[in-house]
Amino acid sequence: MSQLPRPAHARRRRVAAVALALLGLLLTPAALPSAAALLPEAGPRSAPSATNAPIVPIATTVAPGGTAALTGYAIRSAAEVPDPAAAVSTPGYPTAGWHRAGPRSTVLAALVADGTHPDPFYSTDQQRIPRRDFADPWWYRSDFTLPDTSERTSLDFSGVVSAADVYVNGRRVASAAEVAGMYTRHEIDITRLVRAGTNTVAFRIHPNDPRKHLTLGWLDWLQPPPDANMGIVRDVLVRRRGSVSLHDAHVVTRLHVPPPVPAAGPATGSSSVESTGSSSGAAAASAPAELTVKARVRNDSPGTTTATVSAAIGGTGIVLREDVTLRAQETRTLVFAPNRHPQLRLQRPALWWPAGMGPQNLYGLHVTATVTGRRSDSVRHAFGIRDVKAPVDSVGARRYTINGRPLLIRGAGWSADELLRWDTTAAEDRIKAALDAGLNTFRLEGHIEPDEFFDLADRHGFLVLPGWECCDKWEGPVNPTGTGEKWNAADRLTARASMAAEAARLRDHPSVLSFLIGSDFAPDAQTERDYLDALRAADWPTPVIPAASAVTTALSGPSGMRMTGPYDWVPPSYWYDKREGGATGFNSETSAGPSIPTLDTLRRTLSPAELETLWKSPSAPQYHRSPSRTFNTLKLFNDALTHRYGAPRSLADYVAKAQLGQYENVRAQFEAYARNATDRTGPSTGLVYWMFNSGWTSLHWQLVDRYLDQGGAYYGAKKANEPLHIQYSYDDRTVAVVNRRAAAVSGLTARVTLFDTTGTSLYDRTVRGLRVGGDGATATALTVPAVRGLRAVSAAAGGPDSTYLARLTLTDRAGREVSRNVYWLSTRPDVLEYDAGDWYHTPTTAYGDLTGLNALAAATVSATARTTRHAGSVSTTTVTIRNTGRGNTPALLTDLHLIDGRGAPVLPVRWNDNQISLWPGESAVLTAEHRTAGPPGPAGPAGGPLRVRISGWNTPTTHITPSSR
Repeated sequence: MSQLPRPAHARRRRVAAVALALLGLLLTPAALPSAAALLPEAGPRSAPSATNAPIVPIATTVAPGGTAALTGYAIRSAAEVPDPAAAVSTPGYPTAGWHRAGPRSTVLAALVADGTHPDPFYSTDQQRIPRRDFADPWWYRSDFTLPDTSERTSLDFSGVVSAADVYVNGRRVASAAEVAGMYTRHEIDITRLVRAGTNTVAFRIHPNDPRKHLTLGWLDWLQPPPDANMGIVRDVLVRRRGSVSLHDAHVVTRLHVPPPVPAAGPATGSSSVESTGSSSGAAAASAPAELTVKARVRNDSPGTTTATVSAAIGGTGIVLREDVTLRAQETRTLVFAPNRHPQLRLQRPALWWPAGMGPQNLYGLHVTATVTGRRSDSVRHAFGIRDVKAPVDSVGARRYTINGRPLLIRGAGWSADELLRWDTTAAEDRIKAALDAGLNTFRLEGHIEPDEFFDLADRHGFLVLPGWECCDKWEGPVNPTGTGEKWNAADRLTARASMAAEAARLRDHPSVLSFLIGSDFAPDAQTERDYLDALRAADWPTPVIPAASAVTTALSGPSGMRMTGPYDWVPPSYWYDKREGGATGFNSETSAGPSIPTLDTLRRTLSPAELETLWKSPSAPQYHRSPSRTFNTLKLFNDALTHRYGAPRSLADYVAKAQLGQYENVRAQFEAYARNATDRTGPSTGLVYWMFNSGWTSLHWQLVDRYLDQGGAYYGAKKANEPLHIQYSYDDRTVAVVNRRAAAVSGLTARVTLFDTTGTSLYDRTVRGLRVGGDGATATALTVPAVRGLRAVSAAAGGPDSTYLARLTLTDRAGREVSRNVYWLSTRPDVLEYDAGDWYHTPTTAYGDLTGLNALAAATVSATARTTRHAGSVSTTTVTIRNTGRGNTPALLTDLHLIDGRGAPVLPVRWNDNQISLWPGESAVLTAEHRTAGPPGPAGPAGGPLRVRISGWNTPTTHITPSSR
């Protein structure tokens, strides 16, 4: 199968609230307090279109010594603005007929918000938005107010897509040639131009084209927005400071613990710029650390000045001071190092750990410059102490450890919102959902989110793998099948400036695991050198990966990663074969492609005609799949669904079969990588499921949909990634126990029972006294016999012999069930033709037969529920569900959904378990955490009663109303 080439595919606001939050870090190294969780997700809004009334965003007031973000903009196409830039950027310029935009907004996001254009997330409404509206530059105009001009004033910003001419009070302060690239950071001194009172800043934003500009595009992820995301998508800050200013303040941490012992041969090296420390997990908790504080100090006054610079490390009592004398306009790097300041050696530091491995301890850095006893400037931010190592082992796989403990990357691709709208609550909801599904890492291929994203990742212990995009301008010099143009000298400067800016922004975030300087292709030698120089200059602390694909470069060495896909449907057994995308090494992009959302979401996404096409025309193009001709249909997925489960009889039947198929496939993918992580040869070290979410309403590459509803794909991942988990292997029929907890577990009992579709038991065995080590260790409990040898038993019982069920349970020493896993299997294997494969899938020439599931008798379940309101805005609904049937038929993949008075899902919601399978007499207690809406009582978000909808593969849909307390 040919891996490469492949076609084009796939600020922080420094306002008072954040400052106060960070100030708290100076008191303790404990983790940041939780943000207000579970608030409604912001989405496209419908509002009156722009009118002739002037659009005047609230002017930002910047106090002496303060920093504030512009609060919003009046925007309009430059083709509709005949006046010169000097007039447009002058205070008092009339803005009648302009549109209002938020402080971070693309043009289209603003026009959708004010109702000028329709919601692009429904049906094909995005096609109704004319691209010609975005062919010319757009003006972004905003005011800010200064009470006086006693201090120096500057503009500090990044996030311009794609380039901008910048004006202040009628004067141009930067050209589009200078302000180019989404990730470049710019600080412009505007002291000579500002006045007491109202001041105006105006950006003339140039159109974006990801093939021509170092910004971002959407590859084959989704239908790209008509404006190509032109706009300003990060905060524009107005800073006021004294004569001496601070820049680039950060902390370099070094943790002294022994190196890890490789599990599969010696390491052959690591492409770290400077990987500090390493560990042998057990010693990490008592390992000492060294801190080095650095900052550049600049004298902006016309004469020689002496400043006192102090640095405080919160939670340690460390306060350092040093006087520095600077000539006019001189800049000097000040270093507080352990050799001169021994208090920077911490004997028992509070370490930062990923979620599930330990606490997310954070410290605070506060650096202040004073001149003649008066504060001139100060900066503060959080940082964490942790060590990341990622050597390439003897079989060529990148193997991560954190603080010395082995780390199997269970990741997924993260997508920004299609219109690049930032919503902290929505992002936190998604991070929590990923944690709940047992994931530990997001890969950001381009689309590197604003500071709040990384703050959330730090707080919740979620790892991040940021990096540059494939296939567009970022890979223009090296990707022969991409669409990006070659670079000129200016592009190289922009690329290096982008790397320098992002390195400085991300380096102190302990959640950032590495940086991928290439995606499908490694950068050329000159670009790689530029990137690495920029990273070194920024004191980048973690390994640098030359590409997400299997490449080796002269400077960085082997990537230790591979990009073999697949990206479209393959059967569950595929993941166990150690070739192509199977469970070996580190696969940076991989999944079985399509992911059909729940019926609730489909009805919010597609028109009635599109819903009919979805299940009746399996080869039809699907607008909500992909713009790529490779992925614009669901044919491979639908063919497999029909062969394995039977042709769909209705839309509801199609969706039900899709959930079954997605559950078994995603579960198998994560289980195979978990089992093979401890192999002696060809171990799996990481996988990135492609993808976790979509930037819009989609039919593929997602574990959760746009509305955070959860279906088979999500619950398959959640089941596979349980902390203590029992699982079946499709390749050799072994039953294994995987323990992701730190400590070993003993006294476990595993039971495996096989049933035919009438519920007749075919095989039943119990194994007691199991022990499994910690940190991802695996223990094999038993091997299940081949079911073809049991056909006679099934036939004698009168049941079908091609489809059967496997129930796996794991109980602890006290007899409590700690893991439960149910499989639907076939005596007929799925057969793959590897020699006919390509870069995105391996053909299946024969399919397993799971059509016996259609013969399952209807199951009956009963349930009771209670909703408890907690302090704040969170409630818990507890449901006790029981299979009350009298026969032997299980209630297969029983799904619980909280719904409101209109029958719509209550989202987001986090269930402790869901889509469960129960045999007659069995019961389960499921809990859901969700937002509280309305006054006390059973009222749901839509004013009607909150209800629990219970449905399943062979369970009629019923509803119950929880009691409340």
